[in-house]
Amino acid sequence: MQGEAVRVPRLFEKAPRERLAILRILTTGYALGFLIGYTPNLLSLTHLGPAQFAPVGPVSWMGHFIEGPLSQGALVAILALTASTGFCALFGVFYRFSGPIFAALLLFITSYRSSFGMIFHTENLLVFHLGVLALFPAADAYSYDAGRRERGDEPRLVYGAPLGLISLLTVTSYLLAGIAKLRYGGASWIDGEVLLSHIAWDNLRKLELGSIHSPLGALLCRFPSIFGPLAWLSLAFELFAPLALLGPRLARIWVASAILFHLGVALVMAIVFAYPLFGFAFLSFFSVERPARSILERFRARRLVRAV
Repeated sequence: MQGEAVRVPRLFEKAPRERLAILRILTTGYALGFLIGYTPNLLSLTHLGPAQFAPVGPVSWMGHFIEGPLSQGALVAILALTASTGFCALFGVFYRFSGPIFAALLLFITSYRSSFGMIFHTENLLVFHLGVLALFPAADAYSYDAGRRERGDEPRLVYGAPLGLISLLTVTSYLLAGIAKLRYGGASWIDGEVLLSHIAWDNLRKLELGSIHSPLGALLCRFPSIFGPLAWLSLAFELFAPLALLGPRLARIWVASAILFHLGVALVMAIVFAYPLFGFAFLSFFSVERPARSILERFRARRLVRAV
């Protein structure tokens, strides 16, 4: 059974309802943590003037109705509504409604955060994943909804299809990043020149601004020859991302490479992409329900022992 705990499912295969439910819990839980952590930053945007507000994405329609950022009261109300629906989605309370509303509100909030001069891409994958989960019965297990009605235990495609879609979205995002590197960097990216310049400029800018920088990244810039191999490795990791869809072994290798890639980014640039770095972005590749079942079985066994 321990060997099966790390089994990676094939794309679009049938899956048990518990697998999708655990993915809902972990992804929504991360999203709530992200929302709570960025609330002070979001509230600080209310002090900016109309000149700094350039609506993007779903927030673009606001430009037709208001001339500047939302008031603090309006933003607090939206954040409170988002958090409330998020907790409902986390515990599977009327998920048919709470799941889509939470995903839509988080899309609005992340777009609003990107409407002040700098477009952030770090939460795009998270919002896409939540959107896919919201379209499927991800609360048929481990939820309030599941307790209100009986569900079959047999694996079904309706539980496996969203896992495949989420995995496909994940590898596509990395593939597009690799294509963008070739399109805009070309030969300069391949020989490591662009990577070296980017790391050097990023750390220098942070030093000048008194922000957190990477001493390791600054040190490595003294050895330009290493950036060629690093550029090739990062490019290969992104361009060959679709191979992760071809089988369990390739998926494990690619996911491990992805985590190491983001760990490297954190070490040399002091930029933390937490969603992939801590593995949340890749949960759809694994049978995440097996560890949960094991924990529940141990918990029930202890309760039985105490009862006796």
